[in-house]
Amino acid sequence: MEALMQDLLSNVDWVEIGIASWDTLIMVAMSLLFSVVIGLPIGVLLFLFGKRQLLEQPLAYAVLSFVVNVLRSVPFIILLIVMIPFTVMMIGTSLGVAGAIPPLVAGGAPFFARLVETSLREVDRGIIEATQAMGANVRQIVFGALLPEALPGIIAGVTVTAITLVSYAAMSGVIGGGGLGDLAIRFGYQRFQTDVMVITVALLVIFVQLLQMLGDRLVIHFSRK
Repeated sequence: MEALMQDLLSNVDWVEIGIASWDTLIMVAMSLLFSVVIGLPIGVLLFLFGKRQLLEQPLAYAVLSFVVNVLRSVPFIILLIVMIPFTVMMIGTSLGVAGAIPPLVAGGAPFFARLVETSLREVDRGIIEATQAMGANVRQIVFGALLPEALPGIIAGVTVTAITLVSYAAMSGVIGGGGLGDLAIRFGYQRFQTDVMVITVALLVIFVQLLQMLGDRLVIHFSRK
C-alpha cells in the first residue's frame, strides 16, 4: 500500500507544497487585512451616502458606487494583468507573494465594501432613529449602533471575502504570483503532473473549509451577544 502511494505521488515535493501553502496563507492574510481596512470605510460611506440615510449625497454615492462597480466588474485574471505596471511601480515587482497582494486587494476591497453596505442596510432603522432621538451624532451612531448591530453580517462578509481571496490567490499563479496556484500551473498543468494538481486542489479545498468553519463559529458567537 505504501509503495502504491509513493507511485501515485511520485512527483510531489512536500517541501515545495509546504512553501507554496505558506505563501498562499500569507497572500490571503495580507490581502484580507488590507481589503477589510480599505473596504470597511468605503462600505460605511456607501451606506451613509445612500438614499434616505444619515448623510444622503446622491452625487457622492453615484461616484463611489461607480468606482466600486468598475473594480468588481473586471474579471480578476484581467485585473492581474492590467495592474502589472502599477504593482511594479508600487512594490518593485509583479512576481511572487508581494507582487500578488496589490491586485488581490484591488479585487477584494470593493467586494467587501458592498458586503458591508448590505449588512448595514439590514440593521433595523428603529435602532438608528432611537440613537438619533438621544442626540447622538453620525460618528456615535456609526460606531455605537450601526457597526455593533451589523457585526455578525460583517464577519460573514469577511469570511466570504477570505474564501474569494483564496481563489484569487490561486489565479495569481498565472502571472507567477507564487503559492499553490503557481505550483499547480507550473507542475500540474505545464508538466502534466496530475498528482501535484490533485494535492494543490485538495489543500485549497481544505483552506476554504477551515475558513468557512471559523467564520461560522464567529458569526454564531457574536450573534448571541
